[in-house]
Amino acid sequence: RRGRGVRRVLLVGEAAGIDRAAVLLNSRTDHAYQLVAAVPVGPGRPGQDSVQVPGRLASSPADDDVTTVLGGAYAHEADLVLVAPGPQLTGDRLRRLGWGLHDAGVALCVLSELSGIGASRVRPVTAAGLTLLHIAPPLRGGPQGILKSVLDRAGALFGLLVLSPLLLAVALSVRVSSRGPVFHRQIRQGQHNRPFTMWKFRTMVADAEARKAQLTEDNEVDGPLFKMRRDPRVTPVGRTLRRTSIDELPQLFNVLLGQMSLVGPRPPLPEEASRYDEREHRRLAVKPGLTGLWQVSGRSDLSWQETVALDLWYVDNWSVATDMGLLVRTVRAVTDGRGAY
Repeated sequence: RRGRGVRRVLLVGEAAGIDRAAVLLNSRTDHAYQLVAAVPVGPGRPGQDSVQVPGRLASSPADDDVTTVLGGAYAHEADLVLVAPGPQLTGDRLRRLGWGLHDAGVALCVLSELSGIGASRVRPVTAAGLTLLHIAPPLRGGPQGILKSVLDRAGALFGLLVLSPLLLAVALSVRVSSRGPVFHRQIRQGQHNRPFTMWKFRTMVADAEARKAQLTEDNEVDGPLFKMRRDPRVTPVGRTLRRTSIDELPQLFNVLLGQMSLVGPRPPLPEEASRYDEREHRRLAVKPGLTGLWQVSGRSDLSWQETVALDLWYVDNWSVATDMGLLVRTVRAVTDGRGAY
């Protein structure tokens, strides 16, 4: 991560907290925080060998806490101290550390144990000298839900009208290039696990479902999904349609009918949904989408657990503004073509 807006971060906390934060910060690039060093509290040492340790805080509060942390920040040109609080670093000790950092002009941020909750849902509240985080419930209806539904149907209708020449040309090429119908219809599970018929352009040979059982051992993804990077059932025309995601465009009819949304988790097959655990089943709390976080984050290159994590974040934090941003990012993802097979 380089460039303007990137914060150079010095992590402060107990070894376990440093490890947890370091793994998360280093495993993703969709943020502006670059970890440069860590100052552990107590005798433990971070398990991340790549993390430099310019100093260490004692297990109990000490007069040199601020000096040690500032020394590490200056040595590594950190402009933000990120504290992972724990039993040895909380309350008055953390408060005094904040005084020293702010007096020196170094920014302070405290890591929360919350995960998967967008900032728009969190509101700090002070009570009895305590700082409380009020967490708003996820959107499920109301004005935002009505607006999303209106924009979905208007967008689907507009898309069908504008793309009608392309849809006709694709339908003709599918029909001419291989034996079988133009469209592939599948029963999928929608919002609240209600089944519906989803439409796609056919990209496989006519007997693809019958041949699926023979390919089970070649599945390249974990979890209940079945994916192959070079699936022998895919036709030459179908491969192009999949790479560009044009095969998904008939689902605009599903959006127009209110069965799907333009943005949301992908709808699972019945046999996939039947294997969901309680956490995975939460993906069905909203309408499935034509695109979503999975589409702009790697698509089929993602593991099942990564896909679920992205979908759950969307389910809990969606907004109309988020949808608009994902639609724009989808255009770039489709043009790039990575993860589509």
